[in-house]
Amino acid sequence: MAEKLNLDLLASGCLSKDIETGVVAQLSQLPVKVLQFGEGNFLRAFVDFMIDELNEKGLFAGKVAVVQPIAQGMADMINAQDGLYTVVLRGYENKREVIRKRIVTCIDTCVNPYTDFDSYIAAATNPDLRFIVSNTTEAGIAYREGETLDDKPQASFPGKVCALLYRRFRHFAGDAGKGLVFIPCELIDNNGAILKETVLRCAKEWKLEQTFIDWIENANYFTNTLVDRIVTGYPRDEINELWEDLGYEDNLLVTAEIFHFFAIEAPEAAMKAISEELPFHKAGLNVIWTADATPYKQRKVRILNGAHTMSVLAAHLSGKDTVGEMMSDDVFVQYLRQGIFDEIIPTLDLEREDLTSFAEAVFDRFANPYIRHYLLSIALNSVSKYKVRVLPSILEYHKRKGELPKLLPLSMAALIAFYRGTEIVDGALIGKRNGAEYRIADDMDVLEFFRDVWAGNLASGDLVKKVLGKVEFWGEDLNALPGFHGAVSKCLEGINRNGVKATMRELCGAN
Repeated sequence: MAEKLNLDLLASGCLSKDIETGVVAQLSQLPVKVLQFGEGNFLRAFVDFMIDELNEKGLFAGKVAVVQPIAQGMADMINAQDGLYTVVLRGYENKREVIRKRIVTCIDTCVNPYTDFDSYIAAATNPDLRFIVSNTTEAGIAYREGETLDDKPQASFPGKVCALLYRRFRHFAGDAGKGLVFIPCELIDNNGAILKETVLRCAKEWKLEQTFIDWIENANYFTNTLVDRIVTGYPRDEINELWEDLGYEDNLLVTAEIFHFFAIEAPEAAMKAISEELPFHKAGLNVIWTADATPYKQRKVRILNGAHTMSVLAAHLSGKDTVGEMMSDDVFVQYLRQGIFDEIIPTLDLEREDLTSFAEAVFDRFANPYIRHYLLSIALNSVSKYKVRVLPSILEYHKRKGELPKLLPLSMAALIAFYRGTEIVDGALIGKRNGAEYRIADDMDVLEFFRDVWAGNLASGDLVKKVLGKVEFWGEDLNALPGFHGAVSKCLEGINRNGVKATMRELCGAN
């Protein structure tokens, strides 16, 4: 049986690690500069992976102490492997299949504050500590009633942070130079601003001194972030084959796609200094330090998420089940390519080269054979997704060019056709594809609306008029958008008469 990954195995020289000889001795001398709330797959394949790259290139020289954020977690498993684990990146890059493997060595330890509170809170007194990274799920940054400073630990993430900061404030006598930089990775807008607001609420509710509240405000930075990498996690179905290929057992192995992007929004006055302390951008990583991440969020929502929403419902109706199957169909690829490059990118304000490079990466990501992404999973709550991801491109295209885009109205017609059903069973509207049932998942008011509309046996034009006029869904009456009703109605009639693919081929001019 192969040996398990740990420091002894790394020190034996049996494994290749693309950093200088003597890695184990070097690692033991690096100070902990990062405290990380969250030990799951995403952070280990994203931020920790990047910090490891920085250390390899001599740009950071720091380690990460991980905090297990809830009572049940992975601290014991991480410590059993001395913080070491393997990241396997797989997918397409510039249309070529790529596989990269890396042993990540930057984690110093993982602390469970529920069983060892003293070790956790002692991290506040570390003079080298500078950064706090987190991924405590979208619900993690929330105030919890009833918490106090005396809890060991506080149940909520902001409560833990407030207690940690208070210990640091007291230990260093309010030294402004001992403030921290927060880099939250939770998938909510303005994650840093919301974390700061919640931590301050804790401090005020706990009636902590005003000087501490001022220190939070003035000595600490709470950045907003945008993260982008699909992390597929622990590959249970193929782990034995991967262990055999690696030559060792790794219970923490994590797989992810090749692509990554990280936008960190920091105050302009402090951004240069902070980015020099954590210079991801100097290591060749796809990381942007910016005073305004809005254009990058818009790029992701309109191009990546928009590409999903404009295509997956149509692809499902045409008989496909996964994104990979969709990307093997030349008609769908042409539809996506024309839609993204001709109709979405012209509505965005970043440099054209930046936008086209991101779009080409989207095609690589969609074609990744190592990610089996089911269309029905992506289709969840498509009405609200359409409002945010596709509709803004249609409206902005019309605003800038004085006419409708050619292809994007098809995506609305496909949505209407996908939501065709007259019966709700166990919380889902029942649709049919080639005689087989599929479940449409959305808010109940959405499902009931489409059930009632389709039950009315309306002509295509009248049905489309009702859908476009549903202001509660779209924020406005889309029948008022010149030509949109006619374009969507024509596409829906084509779908009903000839099917999605034939309608798409005609619109695209595909052979």
